[in-house]
Amino acid sequence: MAEEKTKSAGNARNTGNARNAGNARNARNPRNSRNTKNARYSRPREEPRPLSETWTPKTQLGIEVKKGEVTDIEQIFAQGKMILEAEIVDMLLPNLEDELLLVGQAKGKFGGGQRRIFRQTQKKTKEGNKIHFLTYAAVGNKNGYVGVGTGKSKETVPARDKSKRKAKLNLMRVRRGCGSWECNCKQPHSVPFASSGKCGSVEVTLMPAPKGKGLCVEKECAKILELAGIKDVWSRTSGQTKVKVNLIAALMDAIKNLSQVKLKPGDIEKLGIVEGKMKSDDEELPTVAVEADSETEVAEEKTEEVAVEEAKEEEKVEVKEEKTPDQAELTEAEADSEASEEEKEESS
Repeated sequence: MAEEKTKSAGNARNTGNARNAGNARNARNPRNSRNTKNARYSRPREEPRPLSETWTPKTQLGIEVKKGEVTDIEQIFAQGKMILEAEIVDMLLPNLEDELLLVGQAKGKFGGGQRRIFRQTQKKTKEGNKIHFLTYAAVGNKNGYVGVGTGKSKETVPARDKSKRKAKLNLMRVRRGCGSWECNCKQPHSVPFASSGKCGSVEVTLMPAPKGKGLCVEKECAKILELAGIKDVWSRTSGQTKVKVNLIAALMDAIKNLSQVKLKPGDIEKLGIVEGKMKSDDEELPTVAVEADSETEVAEEKTEEVAVEEAKEEEKVEVKEEKTPDQAELTEAEADSEASEEEKEESS
């Protein structure tokens, strides 16, 4: 027994010494060290290639964007073309930001689970449960452009990528302004007027708020409005607002309805309305020219109305001057009768 104990102790010492020696050799070997600074053994990282080299466009609009014929996304919206490739948005809006919305809920007792970016559903089959993940993503440049998209897949990462891609394809312009009577600063920090949107039983109404008030709206809706470039807004909601999918759809409907309201020429300057990105000082001249054209059109319409009214008055004067012979005889008889009455009064 004593010999066996001494043998086991010796083997333990030998294995320990061998292990320590191996660790020492590994520590001296720069290939096995984790925090190596020797560039000879580290693989150089490949720099990402620009999108213009890796992207092969499939649509005519994509070809025009890659060639440089279309340099501003405003040209696409002005012509009413559809965006069918997400790379078009990446080329024209390189500073685009994206964010995933919390539309799902983790499992928990009595509905107490935390919010998640994935909405999980299961389908019962003979083979077992088939799980699908649904996610919502919002993209925007915080300067008048925003889009929301959905993605569904059997795995989480493909669902997330699909939602971001569809959000870029659903990009829209946002009409902003200052419609609050408390502020009247004529800067596009809020919405120019109230707008409502509906989806299912959920109805969302956006109302102008003064500068510095913030986004008084549900958290997920506030993320979308922040990406759109809206900083201050009042809101009113009704219906089953716990269903985040319908709430987001109602909000996007309200944002879309902002651009469908017809404006008068004076409202653009009065409310500080801007549709799309807020232009810099160098790009303000075209907007002023457009407003000037609208004012000249209004002035021309007013001059035409004045000319029509003057022509009508001249016609009335001519009708009065052109009297019939019977009317002339009646006026002479009235004059004679008046003269005879005056003579009688004088004689009396």
